[in-house]
Amino acid sequence: MLLFNMLGLRGVIDFVHRSVQTWNLTLIFLGSLVMLCIELRCAFVIMKGCNWGRWVFLATQVIAVSYLWAASLGWGYPELFSIPGESKREIFRSLMMQKLPDLLVLFLLFAPSRSRLFFKLQ
Repeated sequence: MLLFNMLGLRGVIDFVHRSVQTWNLTLIFLGSLVMLCIELRCAFVIMKGCNWGRWVFLATQVIAVSYLWAASLGWGYPELFSIPGESKREIFRSLMMQKLPDLLVLFLLFAPSRSRLFFKLQ
């Protein structure tokens, strides 16, 4: 919904068209959609109090950050999923700023004793 709101229908169609130009880009695009579905499932599982949901969410974030970092450094397909920057430090800083909300969610899922207790009781 956010993509449709930001890009409009024509922009989303162009985005999908650019994403499926080669088999490798198509696999990356489909993989990112699978990751999105897994993260949504994790959200519902976490609300139910299942401990495995927060670990799977952590794994998806590690995979996403690793791929974005690698793509931004030129390994992979930087034209689709990359973060612009002049140096590795600048790219890493931009990546962490973009992932800051996810890092906050992970902190709240793992760090507070109330959170750990919630998942132990369930």
